[in-house]
Amino acid sequence: MNDAPRLPRAFWALWVCQLINRLGSFVQPFLVLYLTQERHLSAGTAGAVVAAVGAGSVVSQLVGGWLSDRFGRRRTMLIGFLGTAAALILLGSARSMVTIWAAAFVVGLMGDLFRPAVQATVADLLQPRERVRAYGLLFWAINLGFSVSTVSAGVLASIGYNWLFWINATTSVVAALVIWRMVPETRPVLDDGPRRPLLPVALRDSTFLLMILLQIGYATIYFQGYSTLPLAMAGDGLPSSTYGLVIALNGVVIVLVQPFVNRRLAALDRPKLLACSMLVVGLGFGLGAVVDSWWGYGLSVVVWTIGEIGFAAVIGAVLADLAPIDLRGGYLGLAGSMSFGLGSVIGPLLGTNALEHFGGATVWLACAALGVILFLGQLALAPALHARAEANARAEDEVPA
Repeated sequence: MNDAPRLPRAFWALWVCQLINRLGSFVQPFLVLYLTQERHLSAGTAGAVVAAVGAGSVVSQLVGGWLSDRFGRRRTMLIGFLGTAAALILLGSARSMVTIWAAAFVVGLMGDLFRPAVQATVADLLQPRERVRAYGLLFWAINLGFSVSTVSAGVLASIGYNWLFWINATTSVVAALVIWRMVPETRPVLDDGPRRPLLPVALRDSTFLLMILLQIGYATIYFQGYSTLPLAMAGDGLPSSTYGLVIALNGVVIVLVQPFVNRRLAALDRPKLLACSMLVVGLGFGLGAVVDSWWGYGLSVVVWTIGEIGFAAVIGAVLADLAPIDLRGGYLGLAGSMSFGLGSVIGPLLGTNALEHFGGATVWLACAALGVILFLGQLALAPALHARAEANARAEDEVPA
């Protein structure tokens, strides 16, 4: 019998926005090819443009979280989606290098602006016990949309790269229209004076800082899948097409498994589930130390993807439970910006250099060891997370509706 509470209409509007946004994510996967083939830039220059997108992404969630607390979740999402559409059109039509770099940075800046606002809106709309299921459904929508977009983007690119920019921009506008028509402002109304500044509060919050440190460790492991793994497979004599098929298992497993485990995950202890998920991801990558065939690497991807499902379903809820009510968006944005922003830099640098100097087995064993360390650290932090969640739940009950 289905006894789970129904999720509100505004949540499903957010779910549709996530799906639409990912269905139209055409530009970034093909940006290097567009710049080298259509604009005839060198590989190094194209890489610098992609790095500009990354630089914008690093600060995007931090800015989005701050805006969502100061000016509202709804406005922040509208700015993000409409700003992304404008930046994509500018990037697709830019001819000078200065304009291309500037547009690329704005694409990165606007592209993730909505994320902390969406996460904060879900936390505003739902009771704590419902959040894991909701965040899991959003994660599923993201991966479902991305799985479709990667295939359709290749078809569109063969017709003409301009289609990628215009359709990507159009889906961003459609997502903004959905927000405008169907998602109300949910930022809590506080009557205790002006809102506190984010950084002074966050930098004194040792529990939050430890959570960010653990997430950086997790992201360091996770990004090996998109940096070190293809190099290790090539070193074992496997072609790049095999890496493409193996890494595609990540999206396939998420799309097929996530809907069936979501409600079960919601019933589990959140900090402990987070700890176990980090351990599974680390051990999944650790399997790379003892495999050298396509099916061995495929098994590794399946294992760490199972851990990723648990992590993605629960991390938003844990951070929402941890954040002060008046700084919820800022906390979520700061955590996303610091953890995955730094992890996306640290992970590839450490992994590829370790592969070059010490070999693949060392990289994968280090991933497994780091997974164990993250597991123990997250378990040690669990009592503090439970205490904060209980305190915030009591405070939230006192906030006027």
